[in-house]
Amino acid sequence: MTGEHSKNQTQTRDTFGFKWAKRDTYESPAVLAEWKRWLLEKYLDNEPANLEKILIRKPSRILDAGCGSAVSGTLFFGDSLNDHEYVGVDISDAVNVARDRFTEMGLPGTFVQSDLKTIPEELGKFDVIFSEGVLHHTDSVKDAIAALAPRLTPEGYFLFYVYSKKAPIREFTDDYVREAISDMSDDEAWEALKPLTRLGKVLGDLDVEFEVPDDIPILGIEKGTYNLQRFFFYKICKAFYRPEYSEDEMNHINFDWFRPHNCYRHTPEEIGDFCAAAGLQVERMHVGESGIAVIARPGR
Repeated sequence: MTGEHSKNQTQTRDTFGFKWAKRDTYESPAVLAEWKRWLLEKYLDNEPANLEKILIRKPSRILDAGCGSAVSGTLFFGDSLNDHEYVGVDISDAVNVARDRFTEMGLPGTFVQSDLKTIPEELGKFDVIFSEGVLHHTDSVKDAIAALAPRLTPEGYFLFYVYSKKAPIREFTDDYVREAISDMSDDEAWEALKPLTRLGKVLGDLDVEFEVPDDIPILGIEKGTYNLQRFFFYKICKAFYRPEYSEDEMNHINFDWFRPHNCYRHTPEEIGDFCAAAGLQVERMHVGESGIAVIARPGR
């Protein structure tokens, strides 16, 4: 593995090595179906055919920057991976899980364990850089974008997703919980989050809606009708819920959020500025309450 790492980056690396090894917590048909739906919505406007506009060469060279166990890569690119050159890079041992998964699916791919800022030069440039939910787990989102942008070919596409800033109480609670479990082992942190996961399920199973009568700007809350669990999730504390997921599958998502020391959130304006500083032109920005998905290209 290449690169030296800060204390926070080392902890974050180890967190994801632990998480992606727990394959039974994210590979069910229910999880994979929702995961794929979300990717297509964020990047392709729910039109799978739009992927052909991104895979500009035959074959295109694809860098999955921070591939983890390559679930996002395989769901997003799908069968087209048979026709293009895929390189998965990750700071953690998850590259070994990714390699195993590619072998099981009969897909071609190359895997390298490396920090995103020190990817070996011999890997060359890429027509597509895909970094799904990764850059906010580095020491600096701005620096990570700046390090990856030069690896694009002149006509290439840079697709990435980063966390957005949330309502003030949610921001405080997220950091409070993250700090509270920071000295635990990964196994201990996994168990410590289960009561929160169970609370999310209780709130979700209630399926209650209520009305916020007025905007509350100081708390980042807009008036309107809310589902109780979604209100708690977005405005108070992340307690993930989907009725078709098991407890471990929901806990996996909560662990993914709270456990890494590096977990930065940004505004769309900040992300636009980071891209401009790296010589990238944003072609599409999908802004949601959870995060920001970007398609950018080298500036012209």
